[in-house]
Amino acid sequence: MSYSIDFRRKVIFTMEEEGLSIRETAKQFRIGAASVSRWINQIEPKALTTRQRKIDKSELIKDVEQYPDAYQKERAERFSVFEKAIWQALKKWD
Repeated sequence: MSYSIDFRRKVIFTMEEEGLSIRETAKQFRIGAASVSRWINQIEPKALTTRQRKIDKSELIKDVEQYPDAYQKERAERFSVFEKAIWQALKKWD
């Protein structure tokens, strides 16, 4: 469940106004201290990233030929998948 931005602002405002610690604030609002801590740095929720589910074998082969020394992280970014998906595809297709 995601808390509304208004609620998040209220929590941070109350914490600053009353001089409460993160733990005290969390206890007062009955939420997790990690949430309060995260909201101090970034009040807006992070946008969800969409990743494709399958890697095209021919496209991956072309990518390996074009960038033979590329890191799996770089390939994952190009294919919009997680690094583990690249690792699994490379292992599967040798």
